[in-house]
Amino acid sequence: MRQLDGRALAAEITQELKATSADLAAAGVVPTLAIVLFGEDAAAGSYVRSITRTAETIDVRCVPRRVPGETTAEQFLAVIDELDADPAVHGVVVQSPFPPGLGGVTLDGHLSPAKDVDGATAASLGRLVEERDGHVPATAAAVVEILDRAGVEIRGAHAVVVGRSTVVGKPTALLLLARDATVTICHLETVDLAAVTRQADILVVAIGDPRFIRPEHVRPGAAVIDVGINFHEGRLVGDVDYEAVAAVAGALTPVPGGVGPLTAAMLLRNVLTAAASA
Repeated sequence: MRQLDGRALAAEITQELKATSADLAAAGVVPTLAIVLFGEDAAAGSYVRSITRTAETIDVRCVPRRVPGETTAEQFLAVIDELDADPAVHGVVVQSPFPPGLGGVTLDGHLSPAKDVDGATAASLGRLVEERDGHVPATAAAVVEILDRAGVEIRGAHAVVVGRSTVVGKPTALLLLARDATVTICHLETVDLAAVTRQADILVVAIGDPRFIRPEHVRPGAAVIDVGINFHEGRLVGDVDYEAVAAVAGALTPVPGGVGPLTAAMLLRNVLTAAASA
């Protein structure tokens, strides 16, 4: 079994992004990402820390924008409108989850596709459906990047995506479909899930259920990409039972150290693309 090392790939991609950032700097452009944070402790999120650490190494400016955890929808969306209108800001990302008081609030109509560097709006998802240029959700982009850099053939493969969120599952399925894979989307309500997942040449798992995927779900030799992040029994684990599945998979991402490290790099690549197009 081949372990797909996301940290090593992220380091490789970061070196490539440094060159892009240097070109922009030579043209007088300072790539800038605004990170909207809720409350005083929001910056403690591991994803935000990963973004800021990677950004520092490639000279992308990160601007934290804190809003109170008890902010109203109108106040929150006014912040988004302000950042969207600011020519010095090339990308905007909002840390999730939203506070309870903002449940149901969307960025649609407030964050333009050009600055939606995490593909969080309906307009960005629509561009992905239509295979038009736009920013792809960073985690979905990381899944495909890992497969590409590991030399896993996507064209013609049967890819099964377990998870149907608009953040990971659906965008990942669309990216794989655009690359000529035959794609099946499953979820926890799929009848006889293992019978479907065992057909996969590429199995992507993003359901938020610790160690749910077992050897009986995996076709021998399949490439398995674990997107899950779960705190379970005092440990950070994925949606795949790594030790058990490693005995049958042909390639497998660990958690931590798999998709996660690439996600920040993919987001920042989108920021650089946005800055170059501004």
